[in-house]
Formats: sequence, C-alpha cells, structure tokens
Amino acid sequence: MATQNSDSNQAQARLTLMLLLAPALLWLLSLILLPHVELGILSLRARIAPRVYEASLAQYQTFVQEPLYWHTFVRTALMSIMATAVTLLMAFPIAWTIAKLARGRVKSMMFVLCLIPFWVSETVRTLGWMILLRESGVLPAFLVWLGATPAPVEMLYHDATILVGLVYTSMLFMVVPLISALESLDDSLIEAAYDLGGNGWDILRRIVIPHAAPGIVAGCIVVFMLTLGNYLTPTLLGGKNSQWFTEQIYTQFITRFNWEQGAAFGFLLLGLSTVIVWLGLKLSGQKFGEVMQKS
Repeated sequence: MATQNSDSNQAQARLTLMLLLAPALLWLLSLILLPHVELGILSLRARIAPRVYEASLAQYQTFVQEPLYWHTFVRTALMSIMATAVTLLMAFPIAWTIAKLARGRVKSMMFVLCLIPFWVSETVRTLGWMILLRESGVLPAFLVWLGATPAPVEMLYHDATILVGLVYTSMLFMVVPLISALESLDDSLIEAAYDLGGNGWDILRRIVIPHAAPGIVAGCIVVFMLTLGNYLTPTLLGGKNSQWFTEQIYTQFITRFNWEQGAAFGFLLLGLSTVIVWLGLKLSGQKFGEVMQKS
C-alpha cells in the first residue's frame, strides 16, 4: 500500500512538473526551434522559377564568393569581440565598487544609476547618442566652446562611435553577473593575502579573477551575443558604412525579398556565435551549465 502511494505521489509530481514546464516548452518550440528549422530549410534551397525550388548550397557559395559578405562577417565578429572586452574592462571596476566598497544607500544608488538607462528603449538611447555626437550636436559644440576644435566635427559614422554605442547598450548585462560573482567572495581571503605580503595585482590575478570567472564568462557570453546580433545601434551610429552583418541579413529579407540568402546569413551568424562562445568556455575552463548556475 505504501509503495502504491509513493508511486502515485511520484506520478502526480511528474505531472505537476510537466504542467509547470509546458508554457516554457511551448515557447521554446514555437518561437525558437520551429523558426530555426524553417530557416535551415530556406537556406538549403534555391529558387529556379516562381514557387519552384531545388535543394542547393548556392546561398553559402554566394557568401564565400562575394568579398563584401565575408568581409562584413569578419568585421562584425572582431568588433563584437572588441566591444565585449571593453565592456568587461569598464564593468569590472563598477561591479567591484558596488559589491565590495559601497554600502547601504550608496550601493543601491549606484546600481540604480546603472539601471536607469535601460528604463527607455534602445532606440531612444541610440538617438540620444546621435544628438550628442552629430556635427550640430552637444559635444562638438562644447569642444568648440572649449577651444579644442576650430569648428564642429562630425563624431558619428566611425568605428569608435559604434563601439561606444555597443558598450553603452551592453554594460548592465556585464555588471549584473559580475556583482553576483563578486558578492560571494569572502573578504577574509583578501585580508589574508595582504597579511601574507601579496600586492594588489597578485590578489586580483590569483584570487579575485578566478573566483569571479563564472560571472566574467557569463557576462561575456551575454554581451557578445547581444552585440553580434545588434542591428539598431550599428546602423544608426555607423550610418551606411557601418558594415554590420545584421544589416546584410535585413537587406536580404526586407529589401531584396531573398529569404533563402537571408536565412543562410542568419545561420552563419548563429554558427559564429556558437563557435565563439564555445572557444571562450574552452579557454576559460568553464562549463556552460556551471557558469549559468554560479552567475
């Protein structure tokens, strides 16, 4: 009798778990898996007549044979890696200050200051940068007033401008996992290291960074994927010369109505992000599941 009750309880528990997971599984299936399957089918066919298709790798051959496409692809990858690195370098001191140095209301206020820019949409934030940096904008006029430049200079449509926008839009996604990782670091370890004669650099290299590694890896993964797939910021701040791969995907889908080529480009971008994330985990010695749990 006890065994039957135990089996019944286990069955009810499994049923309850499945019901709780059903919305997430439905969302995963309908909005992620099925669209990717459809994109995969589109990318592996070629149009030979109106509504007549055949299996083909022509879309991927076009990518290899056209220098503009693979040059933009490589450029997007390098710029995304650079933006991730800069975001990490800027976010780490901020996260350390919030997690270890600030106390009480100051700590809460600093975190809110990091959060405030994300109370508005990415479009508004990017347009704000355009107002600041365009030739007739606030910053060029301020430089003229200071006497740093004889006339207003155009600060938009440069790689550095794109990088600034990408770092700004990604900062919070690096700060949050870093704070989570650093808050669990025992202060007594740092005090003991100083007592044993360690300097700041050695403590950072041997204690702080290894302890914060899951947060660093998690933040870098999120920021890199967001940056790689960003369309709005590079397009607005970089203009026609932004040469961002998501713009190529948009052009194929929306402008040229070439869904097969756009699907192939989308899969190439997905493959690139997967490879870069895998390499990052390999080099850091972290596992994806452990990183997400610890962060």
